[in-house]
Amino acid sequence: MESSFLLLRFVLLASALTLGACTAGCPSAGLKPNFYGSSCPNAEQIVQTIIYKEAEKNPILPAKLLRMFFHDCFVRGCDASLLLNSTSESTAEKDAPPNLSLAGFEVIDMVKEALEQACPGTVSCADIVALAARDSVSFPFGKSLWDVKTGRRDGNVSLLSEALVNIPRPTSNFTTLVRSFANKSLGVEDLVTLSGTRNGRRADAMSIRGAHTIGVGHCNLFAERLYNFTGKGDSDPSLDPAYAAFLRTKCSPTDNTTTVIMDPGSGLKFDSHYYVNLKQNKGLFQSDAVLLTDGAASKVVDAMVDFGAFLAAFRKSITKMGDVGVLTGKEGEIRKHCRFVN
Repeated sequence: MESSFLLLRFVLLASALTLGACTAGCPSAGLKPNFYGSSCPNAEQIVQTIIYKEAEKNPILPAKLLRMFFHDCFVRGCDASLLLNSTSESTAEKDAPPNLSLAGFEVIDMVKEALEQACPGTVSCADIVALAARDSVSFPFGKSLWDVKTGRRDGNVSLLSEALVNIPRPTSNFTTLVRSFANKSLGVEDLVTLSGTRNGRRADAMSIRGAHTIGVGHCNLFAERLYNFTGKGDSDPSLDPAYAAFLRTKCSPTDNTTTVIMDPGSGLKFDSHYYVNLKQNKGLFQSDAVLLTDGAASKVVDAMVDFGAFLAAFRKSITKMGDVGVLTGKEGEIRKHCRFVN
């Protein structure tokens, strides 16, 4: 009897240690396909209908919503903390410099309003962001490009300071990028596949590196690469000279308003052309160019030139990202309005 009791204690302790070891990037047991199948059967169809309609009107919407998803997940996990407005007591993530150029919030509000009418207090804002990102990117293809597990709940805290710390910058070096992604249990392949989503103040950049295949970037985020890069009036030697010359015709050293297509020749398409350009040293941002400075990352870039390979990797990586730091079960809440806690 005593030995059986000790064995039971050992099993319980081992289980507790296993659960406690799960970090921000661990798959959540609380997420599953069709989570709202019983509580709100039409939830995903409602999201898709609205997003498809809005994406048809605005071809840059996929860039906006995918970037929103990345920026949300990289701060406190995928809990829709990014959507919260600042209050008199606290400045929210939304107002942090890396997030000032984010857009698409009104579309999320539109979806939330429709879901509250259909199933009050049921579908989280966090799940809406994840589904909207998927559906907007999928719209041109007429089918869902990846599966989205649902069951996330909404966070109650949103802090500008945490956005500044957790969102990688367009000027980040490779070591910084690897560390940032590792903190979310994401590896080098995820970095190459997803990191385009990350860069702050990217205007309507499709912030996921393959997503970097669609969207635009502000001149002020890469002007340093064009003018006086080493203090000798030169451009970044890792940037194709002809491409640098072209960019100088679009951007002055102090231009804070002009935007340029991030993926020349394929700016509004979700494809793998970004990697073709990158191999030709036409990555717009410094954080693009550094992917070629590491052997492992460079091999991933080579593989991603093939759209089939890229799409398979993208599905895997964005699913992993969608698991980061999620709240499930009785954690957090289901907001009535995505911009405010209940």
